[in-house]
Amino acid sequence: MPSVLATEVEATMTRSDVPHRPVLLRETLDLLGVGPGATVVDATLGPGGHTEALLAQVGPTGRVVGIDRDPAALALASSRLAWAEARFTPLRGIHEDLVRIVGNAGVVGPDAILADLGISSSQLDDPARGFAFATDGPLDMRMDPTSDSPTAAELIASLDEAALATLIARWGEERGARRIARAIVLRRAKAPIDTTRQLASLVEAALGLAARRFKIHPATRTFQALRIAVNGEIEGLPAFVADAVSILRRGGRLAVISFHSLEDRAVKRTMRDLAHRCVCPPGLPVCACGREDLVRILTPRPIVPGKDEVRANPRARSAKLRAVERL
Repeated sequence: MPSVLATEVEATMTRSDVPHRPVLLRETLDLLGVGPGATVVDATLGPGGHTEALLAQVGPTGRVVGIDRDPAALALASSRLAWAEARFTPLRGIHEDLVRIVGNAGVVGPDAILADLGISSSQLDDPARGFAFATDGPLDMRMDPTSDSPTAAELIASLDEAALATLIARWGEERGARRIARAIVLRRAKAPIDTTRQLASLVEAALGLAARRFKIHPATRTFQALRIAVNGEIEGLPAFVADAVSILRRGGRLAVISFHSLEDRAVKRTMRDLAHRCVCPPGLPVCACGREDLVRILTPRPIVPGKDEVRANPRARSAKLRAVERL
């Protein structure tokens, strides 16, 4: 049963006049289970929706540290949560660098850590960021637009056909990756592909009429693949989960919200490995390896949004929430 506090906080955060709707908010608050005086780390701050709710839970004696690599998101959340004053600490950085960032902030043994791995509405809806193709914009896709990492346009321009096909198949799970890669190479020989609409139209044409039978736009998986590659979203997840567990106090909890199968798979496997660390041969009467389990899994199956939440926020439909407790 949801706690009374979680229900009250969730009600204030999902009004129609609130522009940002944090996904699986009530379920996240209940799983983290923090109370007055707690210290919490939101490792993917975004616009600050989850953090705002967590600040309400920890009260005037608690503290929430929010981390984000996107300077625009950090500025938005800092402005939105200015009322919390010293109880809220916004920090620039990437969640894969969690241990160093939290240590520099003077946080020891936090009570809870949260990571919402999704792209925020403000990022998706800004054509200049290049994450979506509903409106035309430059093919950027960097979470931190000030970084010197390659943009999506630069990857498309520089990778050979085989590398492009591998990238789209691996990170987009796109069956038509070879056709898309071939179409990109042929098109870029004539002119650069540097806008979202150019790429979306090219992918749609490459996949043909059959691709239009599906509910999602034919270019969705290709855009996902490029975004993941640009930002290195999957490779660092296992280390992040392990690092988060390592700094939690005993009894502290970690919750992770993912939005596609690749993220969820990486989170699930890492949590499972931390919960079952013994490597002794089956049938051995006593454990000889000495590898103690580090966590207890709180979500044997991922928690997903209900129909009401998906109706109010369609972008929540693919979210999956998993959580563990530090032993």
